[in-house]
Amino acid sequence: MLLKQQLSNYMNAGFPILYIDTFEEAKVEDTIRQVADRRTVCSWSMANGYGEYSTKTNEWLMPPTKDESTELVKVLEGKLAMDDDLHRTILLIKDAHIVLENLEVVAYLKEIAIRISRGLDCCVILLSPVVTVPVELEKYITLLENDYQNFEDICGIINRFIEEQGLDPMTPKLLEDMAVAFKGLSEFEINSLLALAASEDAGLNHKHLSLIFEQKKQIIRKSGILEMVPVKERIDDIGGLEILKQWLKRKAKVIQNMKDAENFGVDMPKGVLIAGVPGCGKSLCAKAAASLFEVPILRLDVGKLMGKYLGESESNLRKAIHLAEAIAPCVLWVDELEKAFAGMGSEGGHEVTTRLFGTFLTWMQEKTSAAFVVATANDITKLPPELLRKGRFDEIFFVGLPTSEERRKIFEIHIAKRRKQDMAKIRLSDLVAKTEGYSGADIEGVVKEAVECAFADGKDAVTTEDILAAIKNTNSLSVIMKEPLEKMKKEYEQRKLKNASR
Repeated sequence: MLLKQQLSNYMNAGFPILYIDTFEEAKVEDTIRQVADRRTVCSWSMANGYGEYSTKTNEWLMPPTKDESTELVKVLEGKLAMDDDLHRTILLIKDAHIVLENLEVVAYLKEIAIRISRGLDCCVILLSPVVTVPVELEKYITLLENDYQNFEDICGIINRFIEEQGLDPMTPKLLEDMAVAFKGLSEFEINSLLALAASEDAGLNHKHLSLIFEQKKQIIRKSGILEMVPVKERIDDIGGLEILKQWLKRKAKVIQNMKDAENFGVDMPKGVLIAGVPGCGKSLCAKAAASLFEVPILRLDVGKLMGKYLGESESNLRKAIHLAEAIAPCVLWVDELEKAFAGMGSEGGHEVTTRLFGTFLTWMQEKTSAAFVVATANDITKLPPELLRKGRFDEIFFVGLPTSEERRKIFEIHIAKRRKQDMAKIRLSDLVAKTEGYSGADIEGVVKEAVECAFADGKDAVTTEDILAAIKNTNSLSVIMKEPLEKMKKEYEQRKLKNASR
């Protein structure tokens, strides 16, 4: 309903050009007719040509026609010849990302926008699944997005499908589970999946939830911006970081019981920033959080946000945020956050990065959805200070090199994962003593090398000596990055960030 209200408000306020980012042209066109307020809808598309629809009589004044006379340039040229042809009209142009490459079309739209700004009662609405904003039209265009279906809308779609197909009614629990699973999908996709499920079993049941999940993975993959990451990691796979783990477990209780938590007065968790030493479990924590919350994890690749057209990058970020919120509850993982906003605010063409940062910052501040953000950063000094202010993230944790007790747990986890039968004979205390300054990734690498060497040498088991030999051949992170790590640790201590370890 948000789009419907926005369209009405913007048209009545005299905004000249509204650009709607959508795949569902028919649904949006129907919404436009509902809010047209007795205006004539003049529509054009590459497939069907030009037509005029009266919202007074709800019938075509001129059915869509495709010939030389209805080419878009000629249509716009004719409209501009007489203002009366534009008065009380909505000029609806589909396939906008294609036609906006035509300089004549852009010039004519600019002239129409100027006339609207001078009082002409008209509105241009552009529809496209791709946002391309020519520089000439930037000041006249307002970007809008089609709404994702909310929970009540999805329940309505499912119940209508059941009624139309004559299927048995769902139990309230199955309806709720299926509606939650459908979040993030369009009405067309929901109806298509319902038809597929019904054709398989002549009914709908819980096993069809897997079909929905597979379709969601398709949508994420096709977006090209978000990636649905498969998760095998569990919270117990993290050696140490007990304070961070306990904090995540508390958040999990809220995420898993959202309605009860909301009724109790608990605010929806926003997210966490995990900063610190490379190779010490930050990414592992992001994946383990998704597993703990029992929700999917979406990885945001900021590099893929960048587009070649004005406004495209910001539109991509809004689309990613909108999709994450529609699919919520989920974990939105932003890896190496400092690289995402590198150069923000500096000279040399970083205006797009600055705008992206502003969009992300505003969303984090105002976010009320169950899209839980897990951001990781190696160097917090490169992050803008506004991002570290209270209210953006629920908490910021520092992850340092593992303590001796944490190194013991990390060895236990990685040895048990590969050679559980050898655990009893391995002297963990010797390994811990020899790995001062090693990161969790260093320790995992050591165990993997020791297991591989033992196998290659034809041994029946992995021994303490095998692992000690691998340690001897490995340069620890504290040796390789001595100065940067010391500087980093000092910076985190000065900022008084919460330590993830006891």
